[in-house]
Amino acid sequence: MPISLKRQVYDQCVLPTMTYGCQTWSLTKATTQKLRVAQRAMERKILGIKLADRVKCSEIRKRTQIQDIVDFVAKQKWKWAGHVARLKDNRWTLRVTEWQPRNGKRSRGR
Repeated sequence: MPISLKRQVYDQCVLPTMTYGCQTWSLTKATTQKLRVAQRAMERKILGIKLADRVKCSEIRKRTQIQDIVDFVAKQKWKWAGHVARLKDNRWTLRVTEWQPRNGKRSRGR
C-alpha cells in the first residue's frame, strides 16, 4: 500500500480517534510526550522502520509528511475556546467556563 494512502487513513481515522475530546484536555508535558511517542510509533509502522534502524524522527516526519499531533491538539483547543467565547446564550459550556463558587473560595484539600 502506498504511503500516501496510509497517510490519508491516518489523517482521517487514527488522528481523530486519538484526539477525541482533546479540546477539554489539560495538555501537560506527560500527555504531550505520550501523544508524540504514539505518533512516532505509528509513523515508523507506516514506513516499515524498526527502532533498531536508528532513523531520526525528523527524517521519518519528512517522509510521512504527517501533521504533528500536539500541534493538532493545540489548534483544536484554540478552536473550542473561540466557540465558547462567541456564545451569547445560556448554554452549559459557557456557564461551566465562567462558574464561580458562591463563597468565593474552594475548600482546602481534595
